[in-house]
Amino acid sequence: MLALPVIDLKNKVSAQEWQLRVDLAACYRLIALHGWDDLIYTHVSVRIPDTAHVLINAFGLRFDEITASNLVKIDMAGNIVDADSPFEFNPAGFTIHSAIHEVRHDDICALHVHCNEAIAVASLQEGLLPISQYSMFALASMSYHDYEGLAVNEDEKLRLQQDLGDSNFMLLRNHGALTMGKTIGDAFMHMYDLIRACQIQVQVLSMGKQAILLEQNIVDGIKAQADIVHTGLTGGQKAWPAMLRRVYKIDPSFAL
Repeated sequence: MLALPVIDLKNKVSAQEWQLRVDLAACYRLIALHGWDDLIYTHVSVRIPDTAHVLINAFGLRFDEITASNLVKIDMAGNIVDADSPFEFNPAGFTIHSAIHEVRHDDICALHVHCNEAIAVASLQEGLLPISQYSMFALASMSYHDYEGLAVNEDEKLRLQQDLGDSNFMLLRNHGALTMGKTIGDAFMHMYDLIRACQIQVQVLSMGKQAILLEQNIVDGIKAQADIVHTGLTGGQKAWPAMLRRVYKIDPSFAL
């Protein structure tokens, strides 16, 4: 069995960057705990505020192997910033994330997964339906992007940016799900809501019965309510410390 290179960046980066690294590594561990990971594929990225640098997972590592120190720092062109880093990243996977970070300056975190239920709903012509309360949160800030093949085409970046706009939830047709957040905790909570909404929709439709669809005026009015429940000190940031405690309890090595 090949051992992973062990490095320690805690005292070699700024306090701000280190905290982002810890939170991002925790997010990767939580994705694995929830079963949203896809072997070594998909990504969560975070842009370090006031810089053109992005943190992303090292290619080839499982999500339960991600630590604060083995995250890779790259610039917006996809170049590794730390020349002596023993790790690489997946440049194909960064196409989506680089496109987003170029235009979403206030939302520092982009979370992308390939879980089955999200792909299933993204593959339906009607997309996400207003079936559950979880779907309300997502539909209040929802967008779609059509499948164009593997995300390696630079020309796709502009279309992805246009389709995302200012939404925090996106279903990539036939592909997966994407959420944005002003913090890592917000992006994680957005993905939690979106995946729960997709899971419930798949379960309801599998019953072969007529689903009760919520009225559009409820969807239209949910944004203000969602802002109260899922942002600031009552949403992502309220839940995130609890999520950190969970990861620390299971395996604190993520924070190394």
